[in-house]
Amino acid sequence: MGSVRKASAWLGLVEDSDDERYYDDDYAEGAQGGSVSGPGDAWVTDPRVKVASESAVDQGRRIATVTPDGFRDARGIGELFREGVPVIVNLSSMDPGDAKRVVDFAAGLTFGLRGSIERVATRVFLLTPADTQIVSGEPGGRSRDFFNQS
Repeated sequence: MGSVRKASAWLGLVEDSDDERYYDDDYAEGAQGGSVSGPGDAWVTDPRVKVASESAVDQGRRIATVTPDGFRDARGIGELFREGVPVIVNLSSMDPGDAKRVVDFAAGLTFGLRGSIERVATRVFLLTPADTQIVSGEPGGRSRDFFNQS
């Protein structure tokens, strides 16, 4: 299984053919019988659901994901980006005309605020503010920065 397929399976975007490999009996027993977790604490794999920890907000490390239904949702993208939050915009559920308008809006927004826009997948874009650095791994190999975090 390729790395893109593994990542997609981990994010819950595609079915994982190796589900048993990730199953952990100890974790499953602890999650069901433990007193710490309740019925509402289940893992969420729906990419439209946003889950954030308070510590990330306190440290200023936030990334917003937006899946707009129409051009009217562009304002929310702009407000997040003006606050200095990197935004991942998923346009896969939009019709092509509105998607083009949102991309044009995002391009103008990033230009005006000296940020950058990058296509990360088909109809998925990453908007990053001026003070955000994007680090990508080496093609065909492992990124040295990821494993050497001392």
